[in-house]
Amino acid sequence: MQPSDSVSRQMPQFPESLWRANTDLPSFPRLNEDIQVDAAIVGAGIAGITTAYLLSQQGCKVAILEAGSILNGTTGHTTAKISAQHGLLYDELLNHFGEEKAQMYYQANRDAMNLIQNNVNNLNIECELQPESAYLYMESDDELQKLQKEFDAYIKLGIPGQWRDKLPIPLHVSGAIEMPDQGQFHPLHYLKPLVDEILKAGGRIFEHTTITTLQKEGPFTLTTYRGKHKVRCSHVVSASHFPFFDGGGLYFSRLHAERSYVVAIKPETAFAGGTYLSADKPKRSLRTASWNGEELVLVGGENHKTGQSICTHNHYEELEEFGGKLFGIQSIPFRWSAQDLVTLDKVPYIGQITSGDEGIYVATGFNKWGMTQGTLSGMILSDQILGKDNPYTPLYTPSRFKADPSVKNFVVQNADVAKHFVAGKVGLVNRSAEDLQPDEGGVITLDGKRAGGYKDAKGNLYLVDTTCTHLGCECEWNEAERSWDCPCHGSRFTYEGAVIEGPATEPLEKLDGHE
Repeated sequence: MQPSDSVSRQMPQFPESLWRANTDLPSFPRLNEDIQVDAAIVGAGIAGITTAYLLSQQGCKVAILEAGSILNGTTGHTTAKISAQHGLLYDELLNHFGEEKAQMYYQANRDAMNLIQNNVNNLNIECELQPESAYLYMESDDELQKLQKEFDAYIKLGIPGQWRDKLPIPLHVSGAIEMPDQGQFHPLHYLKPLVDEILKAGGRIFEHTTITTLQKEGPFTLTTYRGKHKVRCSHVVSASHFPFFDGGGLYFSRLHAERSYVVAIKPETAFAGGTYLSADKPKRSLRTASWNGEELVLVGGENHKTGQSICTHNHYEELEEFGGKLFGIQSIPFRWSAQDLVTLDKVPYIGQITSGDEGIYVATGFNKWGMTQGTLSGMILSDQILGKDNPYTPLYTPSRFKADPSVKNFVVQNADVAKHFVAGKVGLVNRSAEDLQPDEGGVITLDGKRAGGYKDAKGNLYLVDTTCTHLGCECEWNEAERSWDCPCHGSRFTYEGAVIEGPATEPLEKLDGHE
């Protein structure tokens, strides 16, 4: 499906993050030698950078190893809300974890917010950090009781919040919960100075360096793609979104990937302040950001499992329509999407990767709240590496497995994987490469077999085997991002087959074909 004429006139042709577009980030070399450090951190998003920053300030020799470019994953494509209000969650935490751990979750995220504020103050960081009230709202009268139960959980847990019957913005709701003293910022303007501090402390950063193996004998040894170079270290942190190393923790079965979308609109009417998140579906998120001295409204939402949406352009269109009804639209200078991982019980996995793998750590499954949860990851992991107690270790430990709801979700998630695995193998495709129009991609038949094709605007044809190199599911074409997305575990590839996001580490096989 191609975008409508109205969207074509307003919407940028290619996705680009506002944060990436107005941040001049440094570039770093590929690892081209064997090195030895105290701690090797795989992944250069907010979790990896915060961990490296906190460790380096304590005299730890660190290296960050990034498969792509720093801050170009989920951190560079977030909505960048800084909040402890994470949707309809506290009632669920109360029921499944109990009062003490539900309170612990709130306090952990408040502590992460405080660390961000302290770093901004201590390093004089200009990152548009500003306090905002966060609003969780419900439009549907039929499901208002879910929001009321959430507010009851706030009261029981002592979480600051007020019930509201209407919002400051022109959106009719059946009810809302306001959580005061939350915030928003420019994530890359915040993290860039932390990168500078890591380098000042002697830390090293390597880009375009994919780690594929971890040897546990003796000092840990990380090996780069195709075994070219090695990193030896005493501690390993997997902050690579999806863990690059599983360690028998079965993370591919305990996480699922979701995509969400953002359109940055220049509104016709003023925005009344605050950040907003819908409690019902379809998901909607609102906040402001500045660009060239003007205020933009970031309209987000349209969540779906990765690789399980037929027309991805439609998600941008829906957000444009929603934002247009509320504020009017003068222009849409940016649009982008992000990928997030969600755990079985919606609490991230932060800590020792398995109970038996001392010295190997993971931070993943932030459930779309990476600004606080990624910061918290740095706090928990740096404490564990330095031998300090952290009060939040028991809640976030990756080794936990709650009988309720983890078992149910484990069965549901893996049944969904099996469904898409089978569907991708048996589906019939009655399309050839010749049928593709310029700037169009999709599944085709090549030499009687399933394949993926993309024809660029100049007519150049790119053919790949759509079989995901992780566990063999069949990837689907993501029209809006021009990528191949795996519906089973969320791996993503460029139209040429290169890995964008894991768990896959090997590219899709390129195929030869003739038009």
